[in-house]
Amino acid sequence: MRDSDTFVTFHKALMELSHDSNFIGQRRHLKLEALTALCGRLMGVERVSVWIFPPERDRITCETLFDGHEAASSGEPCASPATSAAHSTDPSPISLYRSDHPNYFQAIAEERIIAVDDAHTDPRTASFNPDYLTRVGVHSMLDTPVFEGSRLSGVICLEACHPRQWTLPEMSFAVAIADTVSLINTHERWMNSKRALDYISRFDSQTGLANMDSLRERVSHLAEKIKRRGQGSLALIWVDVDRLKTINDGLGPQVGDAVIAEIGQRLRSLRLQGKDLLARIGGDEFALLIRNHTKADSIGDTALQIQDVIRQPIRVAGQSLSVSASLGICHLPEDCQRARELLRGAEAAMYHAKHLGRAQATVFDSAIQISAQSRFALERELRAAINNRELDVFYQPILDASGKRMVSMEALVRWNHPNRGWLAPIEFLDIARGGGLMYALGECVLTRVCENWREAGDRGLQLPVISVNLSSEQVLVAELPDRVKALCAEHAMPVNALQFEVTEDSIQGDFNTLAGVLERLVEAGAELAIDDFGTGYSSLERLKSLPFSRIKIDRSFINQLPDDEDDCAITLSILGLARGLGLMVVAEGVETKAHEQWLVEQGCDFLQGYLYSKPLPFTELIERFFRGTETRGRSPAPG
Repeated sequence: MRDSDTFVTFHKALMELSHDSNFIGQRRHLKLEALTALCGRLMGVERVSVWIFPPERDRITCETLFDGHEAASSGEPCASPATSAAHSTDPSPISLYRSDHPNYFQAIAEERIIAVDDAHTDPRTASFNPDYLTRVGVHSMLDTPVFEGSRLSGVICLEACHPRQWTLPEMSFAVAIADTVSLINTHERWMNSKRALDYISRFDSQTGLANMDSLRERVSHLAEKIKRRGQGSLALIWVDVDRLKTINDGLGPQVGDAVIAEIGQRLRSLRLQGKDLLARIGGDEFALLIRNHTKADSIGDTALQIQDVIRQPIRVAGQSLSVSASLGICHLPEDCQRARELLRGAEAAMYHAKHLGRAQATVFDSAIQISAQSRFALERELRAAINNRELDVFYQPILDASGKRMVSMEALVRWNHPNRGWLAPIEFLDIARGGGLMYALGECVLTRVCENWREAGDRGLQLPVISVNLSSEQVLVAELPDRVKALCAEHAMPVNALQFEVTEDSIQGDFNTLAGVLERLVEAGAELAIDDFGTGYSSLERLKSLPFSRIKIDRSFINQLPDDEDDCAITLSILGLARGLGLMVVAEGVETKAHEQWLVEQGCDFLQGYLYSKPLPFTELIERFFRGTETRGRSPAPG
């Protein structure tokens, strides 16, 4: 047969196999068995095997072996140290080590194909004799690399037990088989990543329960089903664990996490009529969806069971803790018609229960609806304020240890509400977060900071570095660094004039995305600080792996300095940790000379608080701190 005819025959057979629906639906190991069998049959090769690199990449291990003699059950088979049948998954397959065969490993990494007529004498494969070649009975070898994406992940090995000169069609076919395995590997990796991403995006990593996205999807599906059929009902019970922050502050976040995990397990174990979905929807919040069994007496009993099981003492770290929960209940279709309204109604009822004194269960009603409507109206107004760029920024100076020289200043968002006047972040950030407005709000703040920087430059004023807060909703958006650079370029503001502050809780998301975003911000010139340090939970591993240059001690630890021994101990430990990691420290909430003196004596680098200045509007800041410093032309970039 001519080479061209052989080439066509080989590749036609491979195409037919790889496009067969049965082959496509098979598991990976069955696909490898089919491919190696096809290769061995068409090329008349006694042995065809797939080898893989482990993570250490110090060896290759036989994963799948096709032995033509054994498959045909005729003739004298080649010895098979890797398997005892034509195809097998022996628990102790043969491995070949880089340290024993450096020439081969170098060749497979650098060459697209290794065609060896005499494996015993070829310098790339001679080291396999006698431990492998003689024992297995191999004379000629044709090897080609397998990839997973762009990473070398293994080898396809064709072994002939008799002298053989490899033809061009045979080498082409071996490469095609290897490329097919590479595609299988890449697809397998993609599917595994997709499954992992689906899990991360739909389930809470701490409790294993469904998350808010899963809850929304399920409620939407059932609400649409009820609307379509004209029958059925839902009740959503919003569960908020009371005073979890007190536990975190007093006993540490690890204890708080253990409490949440235990409550999640208790709620999961509850046997309830109509129980459809249990989700963890926030740091200290759960939601339970009840289907059809939603009458008042049934839901009342369910609420009592939830509160009773949560109220049972929890043993953590050698202590017995008693906690309670506030519950909000909303019905569909009695109280609302849409999934979004059901979620909001249950949440509003929960907040009402907290206002009544906690450990209460409240059913959504008209009075709560009015309160909720007010909250939703505020959300609409905030959305409009963000879209119309009506939010403003106040600035609070950050001084060096002398308490006299401003080294930077923090940008703090403010909203001048048309009816309620100036609102601080504490009055609307929860609403922004609940309405999915945090990313847009953050961009609005950064835009105003850039505008102020340009205005100062036009007046010849040299502003110090400006610290801008980033929310968890921002730091997990891969496009954030590009957006920051674009805004800075638009307003002629260098990126190195910015420092971004990220809370501990914000660095608990997907590490690869988070690290990529933060590293690109630093590469662009910005600095990074951990904000409100000590109030959240951040592992030392993450702290040292992320490019932070500053730690900001939360004001709650500064208030009672130097009289409170616990606050002194916590602050000293943070200072020691920062020195160990090579980070600078900013103390927030410095309000008295006693605060200042103690912090300076302990080596705190920077100070921020009302002792020096409250947050000021931009014009007032310029008047107070930069009056008389104007120069001609634009101010230079910070050093």
